[in-house]
Amino acid sequence: MMIVISPAKTLDFESEKRNLQGTTPHFQDDAVKVAAVMRKQSEKKLAALMDISKDLAQLNYMRYQQWGVQTDNTSKRHALLAFKGDVYIGLQAETFSDEQLQYAQEHLRILSGLYGLLRPLDLIEAYRLEMGTKINIGRKKDLYAFWQEKITLKLKEEMLQVGSSHLINLASNEYFKSINTKKLGVSIISPQFKEEKNGELKMISFFAKKARGMMSRFIITNDITNPEHLSAFSEDGYRYDPARSTPEKPLFIRTGA
Repeated sequence: MMIVISPAKTLDFESEKRNLQGTTPHFQDDAVKVAAVMRKQSEKKLAALMDISKDLAQLNYMRYQQWGVQTDNTSKRHALLAFKGDVYIGLQAETFSDEQLQYAQEHLRILSGLYGLLRPLDLIEAYRLEMGTKINIGRKKDLYAFWQEKITLKLKEEMLQVGSSHLINLASNEYFKSINTKKLGVSIISPQFKEEKNGELKMISFFAKKARGMMSRFIITNDITNPEHLSAFSEDGYRYDPARSTPEKPLFIRTGA
């Protein structure tokens, strides 16, 4: 199986770098084009584009001014270990063995507004760019138009390489829209995570994001290859609900939340 997840706004470029060989993102040259567009944006424009504070706009303005300047890898980190948002709290990739990271390198992909499609050990620079950011890249009206065909074809190619006919969608809607699922031509499984309280089911963003990370970890650490075995997931109080699940959308519920 192949897993796709979203990146995170929170980054960790301060921790000691893991002593593992890094890889170059597939679309590094395209990332240079996107970064060049972002570099031209003023702090004020970045604040408006990303709906962020003045301080965050200043930080990301400086990031883009410095992006790609250094020719060595000292300012870069492995993608899976650089992101530190809610999904990554559940994933806990920093505890993976080298072997588990290599397994993830083959079976997990991170969708990215700047880099398009990342493998876990791809070396990246600090950035912030959500896929839904409304900005023209050349003649493309937005990042979806710029990335969709590239991401879809590369993902299809890599799934063929590992012999996978199932894509486990653990990404947000914003990022998953960057994939043309019809052209991908594989089975899409999108696990759902909800909380049950007072007889009502609710999707609570923080817990759902964390659960997507935990599900990714479950697949990687247990070498899950059959989608039917996803039902064994039981982290953090979640339980599979067969009555309200479908093959395409298995439902996991945590009660008493």
